[in-house]
Amino acid sequence: MLESYIEYITKNRKYSENTIISYRNDIEHFLNYSIETGSIKNTNDITFNYKCIRSWIVSLASKGISGRSLKRKLSSLKSYIKYLLINNIISENPTTKVVYPKQIYKLPDFIDQDKLNDLQVLEQSETGIGKKMEFLILEILYGSGIRRSELINLKVSDFDKVKSTIKVLGKGNKERIIPIPETLKDMICDYLSDRGIDSPFIISCSDGKKAYPKLVYRIVNKYLGLVTTQKKRSPHVLRHSYATNMLNNGADINSIKELLGHSNLSATQIYTHTSFEKINSIYKQAHPRASKKTI
Repeated sequence: MLESYIEYITKNRKYSENTIISYRNDIEHFLNYSIETGSIKNTNDITFNYKCIRSWIVSLASKGISGRSLKRKLSSLKSYIKYLLINNIISENPTTKVVYPKQIYKLPDFIDQDKLNDLQVLEQSETGIGKKMEFLILEILYGSGIRRSELINLKVSDFDKVKSTIKVLGKGNKERIIPIPETLKDMICDYLSDRGIDSPFIISCSDGKKAYPKLVYRIVNKYLGLVTTQKKRSPHVLRHSYATNMLNNGADINSIKELLGHSNLSATQIYTHTSFEKINSIYKQAHPRASKKTI
């Protein structure tokens, strides 16, 4: 039954590869837990019940799983059960009474604009096609704010050098057009003309196939380690930095939402915390008592 659901979200819903893997893992974990606790006999058994689902969530929480991860796992299970309901495989929804666990939002890690500018200085001292690709990865991630998966799947045909834009296929197969800086446009053109590889992908391995996630992560982690001491130095940090620095420089939050490909404004509003530093600086400069000692 699970396989038919996976086929459905792959072909009909066209979920991304990462989403499909997460959904499968979450559902399989629940099914295995249900077997271990005696709630069901095997993975094809669909006699789920509310108590078992609640017990599963509690067991995950007791292991220190974050509220955000718990919410995602429960969403995966709810999606599977909804599929079973629609296809009349089950008649009742055991998740209706299950309440989503409270989600504690962690403020996003980002890197200051000045530190990222240091990478451009470093870039000017490096040569070779390999180095060009590495710096191009950094520049695309920070210059457009796209996700690592979107970068990996970015094709040469998605790049419009006349309009200085890239077309990105995001979550839910939603396309969006993102403007890029002229400097980044020139970098892409220069790299594509020099790399000597026939590949449909802008970022590719030596055999022309698209880059793999760990390659992108290692490159980003290496170079961010040269300009910051913070522990988190993933490709997503550059996405956070893109949104944060744009917001701090006066960009409208709704525009940032569209550029990031968020379906809901609440996902973008987490970046508003970063404006406080700028607001606080303006306050200290403008308020007559802000810079004076009070009695």
